[in-house]
Amino acid sequence: MDVDWEAYGWERLGVGVGRRRLPGWDATVGLVVGARALLLYDTGSTLAEGAELRTQIEALTGGRRVTHIALSHPHFDHVLGTAAFAGAEVFGAVGVDELLGRERDREDLRRDAVLQGVDAREAAEAVDVLVAPRHMVSGEWTLDLGGRQVLLANVGPGHTGHDLVLCVPGSREVVFCGDLVEESGEPQAGPDAIPSRWPDALDRLLALGGEEAAYVPGHGAVVDATFVRRQREELAQRFSVA
Repeated sequence: MDVDWEAYGWERLGVGVGRRRLPGWDATVGLVVGARALLLYDTGSTLAEGAELRTQIEALTGGRRVTHIALSHPHFDHVLGTAAFAGAEVFGAVGVDELLGRERDREDLRRDAVLQGVDAREAAEAVDVLVAPRHMVSGEWTLDLGGRQVLLANVGPGHTGHDLVLCVPGSREVVFCGDLVEESGEPQAGPDAIPSRWPDALDRLLALGGEEAAYVPGHGAVVDATFVRRQREELAQRFSVA
């Protein structure tokens, strides 16, 4: 089915595929609508943001609920809204479950959120009920949403040690990249980045999507394969990777 994406501030990327650029950090969340299931890619930076997304998605889809969530990587602006989607099956790159379950890493998420401008109470509340993935993707995982299949692929490490992308076949394939690709600014390499492996991750991403796909960055406008390849070369030069 298709939905009226623009009426709710979403961007249509294909039949039953859309995304929203969230305020604040311009983070992307993606939605894929199947006949039996709804898959959400990332969940926002707070429980309130997650709840707003849930309400919008229910309005977009005639009252349907998100059944599956894929988390692109374990940074606050991509995962802290997950608990707003009760009952959803949550997927992540292998190791994310352990990371989000460790007290010190959860405290790092909370601290980073507050440093970036999230209200301290909201950050603490979201971390207290943080949902870790139950389904770990070590290579590729195909999900049947009813009438369409999508592919989750662990192509990292790169931006973090746990980078998961989403490939949605269609007349033009849509690839949700997480923060492996950024358009609205230079790719951010924090203390959990693995720069020496990042160019290889983008090679794997391009091999999955191909030349004609629409690549959806974690932050910024939709780009093409040429942009991803150029960013790959810039990262290789920036981090002195052959």
